[in-house]
Amino acid sequence: MRPYVLPLLCLLAGPLASPLTTAAPGDEGGARPEVLTESFLAYHPDIKFRMEGLEALEDGLPEAAFGAFKRASRYADKAAQAAVGEMLWQGRGTAQDRSLAYAWMDLAAERGYQTFIGLREYYWNSLSDSERARAVEVGKQVYAEFGDAVAKPRIEQKLRQGRSKITGSRVGFVGALTIQIPGPGGWLTVDGSTYYADHYWRADDYFAWQDRTWKNPPTGTVDVGPLQSAPRGGDSGIERKYDEPR
Repeated sequence: MRPYVLPLLCLLAGPLASPLTTAAPGDEGGARPEVLTESFLAYHPDIKFRMEGLEALEDGLPEAAFGAFKRASRYADKAAQAAVGEMLWQGRGTAQDRSLAYAWMDLAAERGYQTFIGLREYYWNSLSDSERARAVEVGKQVYAEFGDAVAKPRIEQKLRQGRSKITGSRVGFVGALTIQIPGPGGWLTVDGSTYYADHYWRADDYFAWQDRTWKNPPTGTVDVGPLQSAPRGGDSGIERKYDEPR
């Protein structure tokens, strides 16, 4: 049976026609929606750059999209890292490189998100022995720059900066404001009642929110064919392969 992989970029967001911000007409006393949105995204560069990548794809600019997804990846955005892997696998917006694509998808699966694990294993099954050996080597560089150990502190710093701005001095009554951000299979809404919630501004809560969002996304079944687990010393993928004899 020929394996079939659901296009990942369809998973990362629904139709991009949805408005980024809305507010009820005549909402008195509230900060302007565009100001709040700009403030939110300034301290969530992972979301900001992922959105820019999706918008670039919608505009037919895959090279720009690839660059935006890599920028989001520096801030521990697993969805963006998966998008980088998929674009490398397809040769879309960048030169095709199946070994490097595997390394990126392995990185995206670092936290155990099942959709990305399934794609990672599909990639591994599709690689030749020489491609697998190279994937392990190039993966070291990918993890060194984009792995959670170095990427999480970057977004943590941004969240701390943003939290210091809003703690003790709210920027205004947010009223009916909504900010829509891309999630698995559609859009997630940040509304006025949750704009200041801890899970948007405190790192531990933020990562827990990401886990809830991505570990069991509302998607259909993806048939990737029989799986052969890539050899590893544990569950984390390439990072565990580094110290294994080849």
